[in-house]
Amino acid sequence: MRRWPLAQRGSKIIYDGFDEYRRKFAAITRRAQSRFESQDWQGVQRDMRERLEARAKVVDQVVAHLQAALKNKAKNKALWSAMKGRYSSLAAERGDAMLAKTFFNSVTRRILVTVGIDARIEYVAAELSPPPARQRALIYRRFACHNSTKDLIKRILLSYRFKIPYQNVDRDAALAAEDVDRALPPEWEWGAHKTDRVEMLKPVFYRNKGAYLIGRICREGHCIPLVLPLLNNGQGIVVDAALLTQNEASIVFSFTRSYFHVEAKHPHELIEFLKSIMPNKRVAELYISIGEHKHGKTELYRDLMRHLDHSDDLFELAPGDRGMVMTVFTLPSYDIVFKIIRDKFAYPKTTTRREVMEKYQLVFNHDRAGRLVDAQGFEHLQFDKKRFSAELLAELLETAPGSVSVNGDRVTIKHLYTERRLTPLNLYIRAADPVAAHDAVVDYGQAIKDLAATNVFPGDLLLKNFGVTRHGRVVFYDYDELCLVTDCNFREMPRASTAEEEFDGEPWFYVGPNDIFPEEILTFLGFPGDLRALFTETHGDLLGVDFWIKLQQRHRAGEVIDIFPYKQSKRLTHRQRSRVL
Repeated sequence: MRRWPLAQRGSKIIYDGFDEYRRKFAAITRRAQSRFESQDWQGVQRDMRERLEARAKVVDQVVAHLQAALKNKAKNKALWSAMKGRYSSLAAERGDAMLAKTFFNSVTRRILVTVGIDARIEYVAAELSPPPARQRALIYRRFACHNSTKDLIKRILLSYRFKIPYQNVDRDAALAAEDVDRALPPEWEWGAHKTDRVEMLKPVFYRNKGAYLIGRICREGHCIPLVLPLLNNGQGIVVDAALLTQNEASIVFSFTRSYFHVEAKHPHELIEFLKSIMPNKRVAELYISIGEHKHGKTELYRDLMRHLDHSDDLFELAPGDRGMVMTVFTLPSYDIVFKIIRDKFAYPKTTTRREVMEKYQLVFNHDRAGRLVDAQGFEHLQFDKKRFSAELLAELLETAPGSVSVNGDRVTIKHLYTERRLTPLNLYIRAADPVAAHDAVVDYGQAIKDLAATNVFPGDLLLKNFGVTRHGRVVFYDYDELCLVTDCNFREMPRASTAEEEFDGEPWFYVGPNDIFPEEILTFLGFPGDLRALFTETHGDLLGVDFWIKLQQRHRAGEVIDIFPYKQSKRLTHRQRSRVL
C-alpha cells in the first residue's frame, strides 16, 4: 500500500507523456493537407523528420521525469507492476490503447533494460488485443453503385474537402472510371444485384508530393482495392492513377517507402480496413506504414513468437555471399532476415559499429523512394538455443560475441536489425529466365536513379547488396557505405600519361575519401555480356559525371523530385486529357 501513491504518480507521468506524444504526432500529421494544398514540399520533408523524431524525444523526457520522481525505487519491479496496473486503467478507454501499452513498454525497457519479456512489468501479447469493436462504418464512407462508374468516381472525389479545387473533376472521373471498368470481373458490373457498394476511408493518406484516397469495391463479401492517388500540379488537384489490384495497393504501402501521414484516432480500425484489401501484408507492416513504427515492431515480435510456437525449423545463415559488416541469418519458414553487426569488420572495411548504426538511422529518417528496405532494431532478445543451427550459433559467437551470448538453454542477443527477406540480386539473375533477368537489370538501374533522386548514393553497388521483392522490384539493403549524393565528389577518371601509369596496379592520381568515378561503376557489377550491354543501353547516363552533377544541383536548389509508387503506364496524365467529355 505504501507504494501505491508512488505507482499512481509514476503511471501518470508515463500516461501524460504518451498523451503529449500523440498530440504532437497528430499535430504534425494534420499539417499534411495544408502542405499538399500549398505545394510546400520542403515542409513535407521537415514534417516527416520531425514526426519520426518526436517519440524518442518524448520517451527521453518521460524517462528523466520518472527517474527523478521514483529515485532509488526506479528499478523496483514490484513498483513497476503496480504502475502497470494503474496505467491500464488510465489507458483503457482510449481508441489507441494498444499504442499506449507499447509506449509503456518502451519506457520500462529503457529504465529496467529487460532481457526477453517480463509479463509482470510490461504488456505481453494477450494484453495488446484491440479494444471492443465500434461501428466500423465510422471510419469510412459508403457509396451506392448506381448510374455510371464516372458518376460514382466523381461523387467519391467530391466527398473529400480540399481548399483548392480539382483541375477538371469530370475529366479525371471519366479516365479513372475506364480503369475501374476494365479491372472489375464481368460478374461485378454495376447494376442491381451485382456490385454491392464502394467504401472509402475518410482520412486522406499523405506522403511526399501525393495524397491517396484509399477504399475498396465490395460484392457479396469479397473486396478489391480502390486507390486513387492525387497530385497538386499548381493548377488544381488531379487524379494521377486508379489502382485496383492487391499488388498495386501493396506496392503503395511497401516496406521500402516512407511512412504515410494519416489521421487515425482508432488505428486498429484503419489497419483492419487496410488488411481487407492487402490480406498478404503483415499487420506489423501496415502499422509501420502509417507511422506507428514502434507498435509495428511490437506486432512483428508477437508474430515471430507465434510462428516459433507453431514451427520447428532452425535459424540458419541466410543464403548469399557472407557480409563483411553483418552476420545475417533467417528462419526458412519465416520471411524475415536478422542482421547482427560483427564485432570486427573484414578488410578493407574501415567503418565502425557506430557509423553503421548511424547509416541505419539515416535510412530511417530519409525518404526511402521505394528502394530502401525498412529495418527495425531490437534489443535484448532471448531465444531457445535449440532453434539455432550449430553452424549459425558457432558463427555468431565467433563474429559477434559482443552482441550474442549463450546462457544455459537460452541465446541472448543484445542488438539486431530485422528486414524483409529478399532474393539477392546476384542470385536472382543467375537463376532467372532471360526475360526476368532483363527486367531485373533494367530495374536495378532505375533503383539507383530513384535513390539518387532522393539524394542517396548506395556507395557499394555490387549486386549482392540489392535484393528482389516478390513483386519483382529491385531494392537496396546494405547500408554501411551509403551516403548522400550531395556529399560525393563525382569525377572523371584522369587519363594516363604513360603506359606504365595505365597498367600500374595503383592509381597514379590522388583519390579523396568522397571521390566517385561513375565510369567505373560497370566494372564492379559482374553482368554477363548481354546484360552488361543492356545496362549500358538503358542506363548509360549513370556512367557519366553529368548525370550526377545535375542531380546535385537540383538537390542543392531544394527540389523534391517526383517518384511514383506505381508504373508510369498507370498514370492517367499519360492519356489524352484534351478529349471532349
